[in-house]
Amino acid sequence: MPANTHRETFPALTNRPPEPAVTARAKVIAFANQKGGVAKTTTTLNLAAAFAEEGHRVLCVDMDPQGNLTMSQGIDPDTLECSMYDVLIQRATIREVIRKREIDVACASIDLAGAEIAMSTMIGRERSLQKAFEPIREDYDFICIDTPPSLGLLTINALTAADKVIVPVQCEYLSMRGLIQLQNTLAMIRENLNPDVDIEGILPTLVDSRTIHAKEAIEILEENFGDRVFASRIRKTVRFAEAPVKGMSVLKYEPEGVAAQSYRQLAQEVLAHGRA
Repeated sequence: MPANTHRETFPALTNRPPEPAVTARAKVIAFANQKGGVAKTTTTLNLAAAFAEEGHRVLCVDMDPQGNLTMSQGIDPDTLECSMYDVLIQRATIREVIRKREIDVACASIDLAGAEIAMSTMIGRERSLQKAFEPIREDYDFICIDTPPSLGLLTINALTAADKVIVPVQCEYLSMRGLIQLQNTLAMIRENLNPDVDIEGILPTLVDSRTIHAKEAIEILEENFGDRVFASRIRKTVRFAEAPVKGMSVLKYEPEGVAAQSYRQLAQEVLAHGRA
């Protein structure tokens, strides 16, 4: 790879009284990056938990067949009689698959792996999740969607239903290259399905501040995406592996730890700047 390759340029990116909070519609945030291992599930759960700490009503929706978010709240996907597969394919109501834990979770199971094939012949297949949210949009302040590491039909459903997209990006060159594909997919979604969806923020994750490569990666992000890069940084820590084993967020597992504080800072950043 040429020495200057890491400098490659990425593609560019009426006054009314406020409604009472009880009637406000939930803001829907999709967490997306087709590259796996970038702390997408970790970010979905822990930002949701940080919102909940602030008194917001939050639902996490697990759209990944691996069910990692579901398991991270101590729920065994293999024991579920009804999951997001049934919501998308069998027209079950989303309330039927919500389990109340640390935060509310609309659960996934391995059945979701067959959802894309089952949905392929459905009319309006890209809007299945959006339609499922309608009955509950006034029940929550935030709906946070964890997506699979691909840009298939499950992720397209999430992006079609979303108001905003947060992109967790591991601070390495190959991970950041995935942003181009995601931007192209979002352009297609805006043109055909959801004209208002956009990348709200890019979150540097798994940051090892001791390495020059990580520092250069953040510089590239900031050069290309400016203030869309969150000021918050999610550093590498073993706590992100330990907390799901206990069925809880890092905010509950180690409330005063660096990891928990990082997601509280991110939540404040999102809320204070009107993001999402």
